Amino acid sequence: MAEPSYASFPIGTRRTWVRLRTLVLLRWFAVVGQTVTLLIATLALGIQVPQLPCALVVLSSAVFNAVGMGVAASTRQLREREALYTLLFDLFQLGALLYLTGGLGNPFALLLMVPVTISASVLSLRATLLLGAVAGVIITLLVKFYVPLELVSGEHLALSPVVVGGTWTALITGMIFLAIGARRVTGETLSMSEALAATQLALAREQQLSTLGGVVAAAAHELGTPLATIKLASTELVEELGHMPHLQEDAALVRAQAIRCTEILRAMGPRGKQDIMVRSAPLLSVVEEAAAPHTGRGIRVITRVEGGLADDPPDDQPQMQRRPEIVQGLRNLVQNAVDFAGSTVWIDLEWTDRDIRVVIGDDGPGYPPDLIGRIGDPFVRRRSRLAAERPAYEGMGLGLFIAKTLLERSGARLDFRNADPVPEDEAAPPEFSRPTGAVVTVVWPRAAPETGLSLH
Repeated sequence: MAEPSYASFPIGTRRTWVRLRTLVLLRWFAVVGQTVTLLIATLALGIQVPQLPCALVVLSSAVFNAVGMGVAASTRQLREREALYTLLFDLFQLGALLYLTGGLGNPFALLLMVPVTISASVLSLRATLLLGAVAGVIITLLVKFYVPLELVSGEHLALSPVVVGGTWTALITGMIFLAIGARRVTGETLSMSEALAATQLALAREQQLSTLGGVVAAAAHELGTPLATIKLASTELVEELGHMPHLQEDAALVRAQAIRCTEILRAMGPRGKQDIMVRSAPLLSVVEEAAAPHTGRGIRVITRVEGGLADDPPDDQPQMQRRPEIVQGLRNLVQNAVDFAGSTVWIDLEWTDRDIRVVIGDDGPGYPPDLIGRIGDPFVRRRSRLAAERPAYEGMGLGLFIAKTLLERSGARLDFRNADPVPEDEAAPPEFSRPTGAVVTVVWPRAAPETGLSLH
């Protein structure tokens, strides 16, 4: 089965998030709110405003909404340019209404931040910067250009220059702060959602492989007796049909095909006929199963048990459940080490009465010092650096996140670090050397029953 592809989780899909219905609904709320506010201001508070121009500005928003609903389905996802033009219209409409109703002296001037915040959440950085610049220009123009508010009694509602300046500063600062906050939070939520979806894909793949192995093992077990019978009977026929060469050849062919079927089933079910009944295996077996797909990629993978080579492992090694999240998590860690290793990857297995450790290290360049604190976060990668050092590398930064998520789900703790420098006088053969690049340590507490680890 092919390795899972994470291309279905592209960065930047936020540009198609906004739907026409969402913006139409918000604009209807704005139309109703603006209408009610103008009525209260004129009828209840006695504030004189240019009623006809204000009514036309509010009506323009209602007409824009009606036209949008008429030319496109409300569930349509807007392209970035369409959403940008829509939000620009909202800015200009609100700016015109504020111009007619006191400028920055109108407390509803803070609503100019809404289109910019929406853009920061769902549109690209370029679109957000454009909307922010337009909003900043509108806010600045409203400092000097506006129709002053006046009561029926003739009293002018004017703010002092200090208050106007403070309002301008607060609006600009608030707009920048809200835009940055909305963009960061939305971006992290998007990355986490995509990464978790990719994690589920990897876990589902491993579960499918585990299920398929069990089915094949069961088939091999059930077909073992019939195939053995066919092989035995065909062997006897070959011996008895010596005087009939043409029939003897047919019997020999039947025997050869029965033997081939047995070999095929044995190769398809490497976990053995008892795989569907035995759910655990020695620690070394589980780790070797996880590392198997990456042992033939030109990088030497050395597995060591309690400081010695794995050729003759001790009999007291702990048992570990062959859970999909454990196998896939360890496999991703080995893959990452092989991807960046110079020539060798070391897998060290250690255990005590309290915990079990799997340490995976390599002789590559190690983790970037400025990113080591974020290792395990989704989509943490450096395209420029990877392109220079590994032209064939096409990772998205998901491997370590998936490994960390799956292994922590099994009860493990992970620690990412760079190896300590190895003194020149400690030079040793690769089998007994220490990693010089990136090192990740996976620790399971043996007392936690949910980890599937035991002392046996």
